[in-house]
Amino acid sequence: MIAASGASLTGYTIGVTADRRRDELAGLLESNGARVVLAPALRIVPNADDGELRAATRDCLTTVPDIVLVTTGIGLRGWLEAADGWGLGEPLRVALARSYLVAKGSKARVALRAAGLREQWSPEGESYEEVIAHLSARRLAGMTVAMQLHGESQPEYTEALRSAGARVIEVPVYRWAPPIDPAPLYRLVDLIAGRLVDAVTFTSAPAVQALLRAAGDTLDPVLAALRTDVLAACTGPVTAAPLRSHQVPVVTPAKPRLTYLVRTLLDELPQRALSLQVAGHSLTLRGHAAVVDGELKPLAPGPMAVLRALATTPGRVLSRAALLRALPRGADEHAVEMAVARLRAGLGTTGVVQTVVKRGYRLPA
Repeated sequence: MIAASGASLTGYTIGVTADRRRDELAGLLESNGARVVLAPALRIVPNADDGELRAATRDCLTTVPDIVLVTTGIGLRGWLEAADGWGLGEPLRVALARSYLVAKGSKARVALRAAGLREQWSPEGESYEEVIAHLSARRLAGMTVAMQLHGESQPEYTEALRSAGARVIEVPVYRWAPPIDPAPLYRLVDLIAGRLVDAVTFTSAPAVQALLRAAGDTLDPVLAALRTDVLAACTGPVTAAPLRSHQVPVVTPAKPRLTYLVRTLLDELPQRALSLQVAGHSLTLRGHAAVVDGELKPLAPGPMAVLRALATTPGRVLSRAALLRALPRGADEHAVEMAVARLRAGLGTTGVVQTVVKRGYRLPA
């Protein structure tokens, strides 16, 4: 058996909705013992017609913007690479160096500095609202603001700038597109609704919105699971905003980096584990596994669902009909008996699941 560790993700199943850095995040999670479900919610693709980007670039060179808002690191890098391809890379860097540079987040800051540029300001909370408030305080009337778009237009913010008197140049470097194969995303939606994953990670607000759209008719069960049994972990407050608007509690790391996101899960998930003393044994429910006297015992979904139901009301007898409600739809009372038998075999310890004749089962806690 695998020795369970409190400072690991062993026993937990975690969904990953990122696309571009999914392998990096999955590797970090798996190295800490987690089982990973890869389900990219979106993918980033270059604009099919770079005419708009080239026109926006030439506009920035003709009239050097007073302010340039860099929203993403990948966006700035893509813009500079495209400009290099047109022979406009150096003039663009000169223009950017003459502008008041706003980096919306840490990745944008890193990209600016890697390009030999330096931001003049960056919002603490990485939100558009903070950026608009900061820029509006600079008296924008007559100024030109270049805004590197984050996958799609942000009309509510560009209009706020225009209403303050600014001329806005939208810089469309890339766009969001659905995943080439949406099946993994739909599978993750089903796993969330069935509470068969312990956490889901998000690295962008559009990915959150894409998953909620994919939920379709199952949106209410998905939100109910995310509000209770399935932990939502987001890289920052902007990413978390769509979930919080649905009253979903979210955890975010101290810094918007993948390593910090994994550390947050390492801190949070073990705290949610349910621990009991049952028939002289220590029992902890840990994701898709039970830990009995320090030994990790992986369990199938059916037996795990029965164990969770019994552990929620330790000492109380639950009938077969009550346990049936914990199993997937379509199961019958015979399935309950099979799940209990498999649970006992999986735990490998006698006396933990007790039969009460003609009444049902209980954990003698």
